[in-house]
Amino acid sequence: MQLPDIVWGLMNRLVEAGYSAYAVGGCVRDTLLGKEPKDWDICTSARPEETERVFVGERLIETGIRHGTVAVIQGKTPYEITTFRIDGEYTDHRHPDCVDFVDRVDEDLARRDFTINAMACDREGTILDLFDGQQDLRDRIIRCVGAPEMRFEEDALRILRAMRFAATLDFTIEEETSKAIHKLYPTLAQVAAERKRTELVQLLCGPAAGRILREYEEVITFLIPSLKAMVGYDQENPHHRYTVWEHTIRALENVPPEPDLRVAMLMHDSGKPFVRTTDAQGIGHYAGHQEESARLAAEMMEAMKFDRATRERVVRLVRGHDIPLSPEKKLLTRRLNQYGERDLRALFAIHRADRIATGTRNPEHATDRCAELNAALDALLQEQPCYQLKDMQIDGTDLVKIGYRGPEIGRKLEELLGRIMEGSIGNEREALLQAAKEEK
Repeated sequence: MQLPDIVWGLMNRLVEAGYSAYAVGGCVRDTLLGKEPKDWDICTSARPEETERVFVGERLIETGIRHGTVAVIQGKTPYEITTFRIDGEYTDHRHPDCVDFVDRVDEDLARRDFTINAMACDREGTILDLFDGQQDLRDRIIRCVGAPEMRFEEDALRILRAMRFAATLDFTIEEETSKAIHKLYPTLAQVAAERKRTELVQLLCGPAAGRILREYEEVITFLIPSLKAMVGYDQENPHHRYTVWEHTIRALENVPPEPDLRVAMLMHDSGKPFVRTTDAQGIGHYAGHQEESARLAAEMMEAMKFDRATRERVVRLVRGHDIPLSPEKKLLTRRLNQYGERDLRALFAIHRADRIATGTRNPEHATDRCAELNAALDALLQEQPCYQLKDMQIDGTDLVKIGYRGPEIGRKLEELLGRIMEGSIGNEREALLQAAKEEK
């Protein structure tokens, strides 16, 4: 395995000083998969204070030193160098109560989560693979190092990590590892919301997200209880072939793998089981499910500590996931005013996915419609339409001069903008001023 020059140089300095050193974990896995590692981690027999002596004169970060980690800054990039260690007991199902430094890399590798993450590479490029991680990479398998139940009881977040790796790499979770997930997922209650959120979002964006959601629905609904009502829920509506949960998964699979869109699709119909009415023919109807789904999405994202901007965008997309859309210029301009270009294009993609996920026999119609809407929006934007207050040829200062005061300024500007968008008045300064004067 070929190491980057900087990584080789760091490892070589440790070896020349009399210590062993290896690149370890995800960087080895990703390199073997032909991917560019996001970062490179090095483990060594050197204790933290010995690592600091080896790299005296370099810029160092010591924030992880209690757990054996010293980061060496090369250029603008930190490279973490961690002493071989074994973990103490995990009484909180998340963090070891203590760590003990050891001299042998095999002891360090034996404490790691999955075989594909428990490989090390020395400075010569030789892979140390004690748990057949390379074979599991070839077989596309996620397998715990050692006994799965013990690994998950140590750190419950590993349950979501296994699912995330399976989704993002399109791997299968090995049978005993899978059984342990199904048994121990309630221990995820011990994990901080932020950590669960990070793993969940990455999982949702993986190419195998749909398969993992189907195989581990009880884990997902444990994380997000408001989703549980969707599982097995028959919509009893001729426009839907699938349960709400299966429809949701299919919709999620058909939007681009962008976090906001995937989270929006996960939640877009979550309100349906709570608003259903049934007519005399036994057909289910779901008036108001958009608002209820938006409420549940907001509640979920607050609990999982999503940032405010993401919460607001996802809720907006959920609430608008089935608004009427058309390439007709007036309505498209209105939608542009309501949502802006980015969110409007997202809604085009959401409409397409939602339609395909009904089980329609003509999914290509939904794809063609999405392309038509995007083309119409492209053409509209070429015309540089006035769809925002800032695009208008007058502003609040102009209205003050005419005699408008307080809230009536904003109301009048919004009214005039509406007339511009519907085409009853042009976005010309004199025409707008005249209209404002006449109506004062």
